[in-house]
Amino acid sequence: MRKLIYGGANTLDNYIASQDDSVDWILQSKEANDFLKQMWQSLDTIIMGRRTYEIATRSGHGGGQAGIKTYVCSRTLKEVKGKNVELASDAVALAKRLKAEEGKDICVMGGAQLAKSLFEAGLIDEVGVNIHPLLLGSGIPLFAAMETRINLELLECKQSKNGCVILRYRVI
Repeated sequence: MRKLIYGGANTLDNYIASQDDSVDWILQSKEANDFLKQMWQSLDTIIMGRRTYEIATRSGHGGGQAGIKTYVCSRTLKEVKGKNVELASDAVALAKRLKAEEGKDICVMGGAQLAKSLFEAGLIDEVGVNIHPLLLGSGIPLFAAMETRINLELLECKQSKNGCVILRYRVI
């Protein structure tokens, strides 16, 4: 069965973007690039929320990527644009269907509320984060408050030369 993986770059105080959606605080590193390259090779599907899609579209990255199917989960959007991009209204039903199909792993990008629904449905298998040595104080959180506790098992921990820590956990 395919794995559903959630995570991303975040600050030590749990933010994936500033209040204005900027990510200018993200530090680049060889270690993070190697981790991302390896992860992208293991994926063929992305699930993202409406807001993440809108931010990606504004930055020129919302139109889909070659070889990767992208699903945008939204109850308000009427259409999405781009090659290999499809609109879905029920993230839980979509994730259940995709996990049962043949293919590579699935990445959930951005969207704490989207991830919350998938965590609470027991669908997320792994969490991967690249924690940056910075406190934003406010912004867009990686995790939303959940009704249930999610227990994790550490799979990988790497320190980058720039002070970031790359962590990968299995949901248990």
